[in-house]
Amino acid sequence: MKRQLFTFVIRWVLNSFGLWVAVRIFGTGYSNEQISNSISVFLVAGLIFSIVNAILKPIVIILSLPAILITLGLFTVIVNGFMVYISLKLAPGMHMTFLNSVLTGLVLSLVNYIVSSALELEYGRTREEK
Repeated sequence: MKRQLFTFVIRWVLNSFGLWVAVRIFGTGYSNEQISNSISVFLVAGLIFSIVNAILKPIVIILSLPAILITLGLFTVIVNGFMVYISLKLAPGMHMTFLNSVLTGLVLSLVNYIVSSALELEYGRTREEK
């Protein structure tokens, strides 16, 4: 249970950082002063994204399985963008166009892949030491 909570908190913080990077690159439609001065906005958005990703994404993946199979997996990019779009609609003070959400989804997918790989390597090392 501790390991799962630790993993969730790390994903939350890194998703918040990934959202910050994506907002800096792609923009949100708000002025930079309004968004950049508040870390709490990104932490809330990262928390919402992490929860949406954990709960809603598996359901959307199952429902969009025919499109994912036809496109040989490329439709998952759209699914990731949809998760970002929903998360930013729910987050107070942030919004993005759908195209920017898809691009942000690519950035966050890369962040999550790196985190998953790092945590898996660390878990493998601790199991070997025991």
